[in-house]
Amino acid sequence: MLSRGTEGQIEIEIQFRIIINDTERLVTYILHIGHKKGFAYVAKEILRYKRGKYGSPFHFLDFSNGEGYAISNEENFNKDEDLTRDNQKLDPDILAIKGLGQFERFKAANAFRKFIENWHISDFHITDARQIRDAGYAEHLSPSGDDLALVAQYMMQHHPKIFEKVLKKRQKRVPSITKIEADTTTDGRVILKFQDGEFKDPFTARYVSDGTIKMFAYLILLNDPNPHPLLCIEEPENQLYPSLMHALLEEFRTYAHQGGQVFITTHSTDLLNGAQLEEVFWISKKNGFSVINKASEDKMVVALFQEGDKMGYLWKQGYFTRANLEGL
Repeated sequence: MLSRGTEGQIEIEIQFRIIINDTERLVTYILHIGHKKGFAYVAKEILRYKRGKYGSPFHFLDFSNGEGYAISNEENFNKDEDLTRDNQKLDPDILAIKGLGQFERFKAANAFRKFIENWHISDFHITDARQIRDAGYAEHLSPSGDDLALVAQYMMQHHPKIFEKVLKKRQKRVPSITKIEADTTTDGRVILKFQDGEFKDPFTARYVSDGTIKMFAYLILLNDPNPHPLLCIEEPENQLYPSLMHALLEEFRTYAHQGGQVFITTHSTDLLNGAQLEEVFWISKKNGFSVINKASEDKMVVALFQEGDKMGYLWKQGYFTRANLEGL
């Protein structure tokens, strides 16, 4: 990455596994972003993977400064000369993966575009989740959670077993709420109803605690029938009791073990106290540059963790180098 006042290009390389032509492939995506006269441009963009067990990876998409090619018949794997290079010209500030990835014939580009589009960034807002929505359809929770009622209704109707699983997990975490359902009113709106065991009539989301709604929303997100390959969660500790931090972290960990990848930003020592050594990173600044520090590579942190200290306490006590000055 680049810092202000420096020359050069931003260089990004991503490796991932996806299914192409019914075969799992290890794909590499390379992107270089340059800067000229106040404007960013795509200096280099490559998508490559091996067609067999041996040999060098083949470039199925290769662009520089808006010009290049993409392979349009990737199912022909016998000889290089059998592959069709479809030469294209794009505006220099447009990613080829975005434009060509819309077409099925560019299979690698299309698969990668769908993969990226299925990433999810969650910046949950309680006020949005309390909204009463007009009747509609939503399969996945939005970044702000404003479609929580619609997604809950979708899961109730189309994935009742998964929804029942969510309710059981939620009741284990917040036992006072005995039932949750999404209901359509006579005027065509969808509302969430929460049944408290101490009361005869259910409450709407307006009268339920922030923590109850947020825990329910995270359980909906983490039990999505079509899970996201990457989840980015912004400060999940907000509005939640400290006693729920470890339970929530365990839900995130289960999601990751089932094949999704999870990135969490936090300022909660309670949440960190449930984290494992290899799960923790912190960001500091050095000479004007941001530096990512791995807890598992800090000898002092490793030694203290192995002695029984928890990650949150180690951060609070100042063992995360410069984290207290620059933020976690």
